[in-house]
Amino acid sequence: MYQEERLIAILDFLKKNKRISVEQICTLFDVSKDTARRDLVKLEEEKRISRTRGGAILPALHNEIKDYSNRLKTVSEEKKVIGKKAAELMNEGDRIILDASTTVQACAEQLTIEDGTIITNSINQAEVLSNKSGIHIHLLGGQLQKEHRFLFGSAVIEKLSQYYVDKAFIGVVGISENGLTIAHEDDGMVKRKMISRAKQVIVVADHTKIGITDFYQFADLGEVDLFITDKTPPKVFQDLLNKNNVDLLIANGESEENE
Repeated sequence: MYQEERLIAILDFLKKNKRISVEQICTLFDVSKDTARRDLVKLEEEKRISRTRGGAILPALHNEIKDYSNRLKTVSEEKKVIGKKAAELMNEGDRIILDASTTVQACAEQLTIEDGTIITNSINQAEVLSNKSGIHIHLLGGQLQKEHRFLFGSAVIEKLSQYYVDKAFIGVVGISENGLTIAHEDDGMVKRKMISRAKQVIVVADHTKIGITDFYQFADLGEVDLFITDKTPPKVFQDLLNKNNVDLLIANGESEENE
């Protein structure tokens, strides 16, 4: 087998198994350790792998998080569907926390209740809701993250400590066996406090966030009561939700509750 064929086979193995060792390369392709190491060096030079002690893994893929305005321009139909389903779960008189994610804003835009109290750290959410006469808005004051348009810091977290609410609607960059993750620690710290103040924690995210782990973990799966998404997740993820007692609601009308 030529080296280029072997490199392709190594990458195929990594896609299926996540990692490969020098010993596995030797066994699979009947080559020496020196040859196996040279293969890994070449793949690393081409930026196709990340070498580890004794082997290699595929390089991590980090999606660029666009600023809030650009994310709003690309709010997908999936987010709108998820937002509508989430809004249907709000009852008259509810006290609710909304975080600063665009999926949660899709929920705010489709809010139908005529009486309720909304607490948020999002200046966009506050503006959207200001047109709804029966909604009382508490905008959390703190330092403004200009690019992503949320308020954060110790003042926000301290103020949140004074509230108890019926529901918190939380968006994520990733939801996986590693819990709920986000790109920015400042945002994550606020979300963590929001979760702690709610009787029911509802996470909203489209199917592309499933199985993703981003930079900062702000909650475990066990802290979530309900997950709303747009497509039925893979069985392995459904099993993970069941293990953590998280109910699943599919925005296209399907639903699955844990027994």
